[in-house]
Amino acid sequence: MIYRRRRSKTTVPGGFYRFTDSLNRTITGPGDGEFIHLRDEFGQSWRGMAERMADDTIRYRFRDDNGNFISGVSDGYGVILRDQKGKTWRGVVD
Repeated sequence: MIYRRRRSKTTVPGGFYRFTDSLNRTITGPGDGEFIHLRDEFGQSWRGMAERMADDTIRYRFRDDNGNFISGVSDGYGVILRDQKGKTWRGVVD
């Protein structure tokens, strides 16, 4: 019997991230694999990571210099994040 090695998709694709909230505030920036560096319209820097889960969703976690955080998931169609105040951010990866 011949066995073939299965290649698992463990890396997260990189790209340019764009998120907007209900007040049309934006957070944008590049990402390369698991490391993502975003900047909002006020110049505040958000650093984060992405990790692929077992069901092929991608979990995102971001933190700024003041200790604020945003986290969420992507299901292949878009990304939905929620900050610590309950505000929802929606976005895409190009």
